[in-house]
Amino acid sequence: MDVKILAVLTLLTVALHLPSSAAKPISLVERCWCRSTLNTVPKSSIREIKFLHTPNCPFQVIAKLKNSDREVCINPKTKWLQQYLRNAINKIKKSRKRSN
Repeated sequence: MDVKILAVLTLLTVALHLPSSAAKPISLVERCWCRSTLNTVPKSSIREIKFLHTPNCPFQVIAKLKNSDREVCINPKTKWLQQYLRNAINKIKKSRKRSN
């Protein structure tokens, strides 16, 4: 038998019989998308806003810009964004009251 084939078979046998570790692999879904945020993105330059909440990450706001397909992270504490969120929550509350 070829030495290379024997070595590969030996490594596979050892790998299959090793106890699995308790460590969990890092999922790409659980990684924070926003590593840094911008404070100066004008509301008029935004085409679309996405809100992400992933485990072990802060609240993330991702905006797709109009002039390009670039996506940037916006600081959730930006004043115009806070007002936008308040208005959206109030609108939802009013629509729920009407439906009841």
